[in-house]
Amino acid sequence: MDRGIPSRYGPYGIPETYDSVLEQTYMYHFPLASEPASGIAGWATSLVDTMGGPGAGLAIALENLFPPLPSEIILPLTGFAAGQGVISLFSALFWTTLGSVVGAVALYWIGALFGRERMYALWERIPLVKVSDLEKTERWFLKHGRKAIFFGRMIPIFRSLISVPAGVERMPLPIFVLFTTLGSFIWNFVLVMAGYLLGDQWDLVERYVGVLSKVVLGLVVAALVVWVVRRVRTRRDERRTSHV
Repeated sequence: MDRGIPSRYGPYGIPETYDSVLEQTYMYHFPLASEPASGIAGWATSLVDTMGGPGAGLAIALENLFPPLPSEIILPLTGFAAGQGVISLFSALFWTTLGSVVGAVALYWIGALFGRERMYALWERIPLVKVSDLEKTERWFLKHGRKAIFFGRMIPIFRSLISVPAGVERMPLPIFVLFTTLGSFIWNFVLVMAGYLLGDQWDLVERYVGVLSKVVLGLVVAALVVWVVRRVRTRRDERRTSHV
């Protein structure tokens, strides 16, 4: 048998052997079981079906640029696709995180180039977006800086908007990208894994995203507190040892 042609097929007609170097990114296309047929979920499904991992990344990048597009639908659906074998789990996490960063950097530069006044004037013309949300996000960023970038990636609406004041205030781009990547990966990991584990019930994530967001934030804060406490204790012990 010629190399590259699958000799056996598993459930749903998926070849059991692959020779393509793009296996982890695209794999073979086949429709999702119980896939949504319309709306944002249907649109996201078609992107993942057609483009694989990059399609999920594109959907998330657009979600960052246009906040009314909900990642609470796109990310669990991508996890569901990974669970069905349409893309690999690694591909789902890699491309959605990359899409988050690309979309965030685009908004960062929009904020940097437009400036505060023109940015607000532009925001007033965008449908389904409240200027008051941008004002709240700006105040939060001015108060918390880097922490706002990191934690903001785990809060609906703020996740997209937080990039704008960062650009307006010309936050150092490497710092912005670092905290955006860390925060985005945590949020994407939770929602993608939820869709992966829930299977056909992936849409439950959207219903409880508010609770999920608070849980994730609580766990991250708790982890940071534990890390800080350990650092303080370690330094204290080192000082005591040095004085002995």
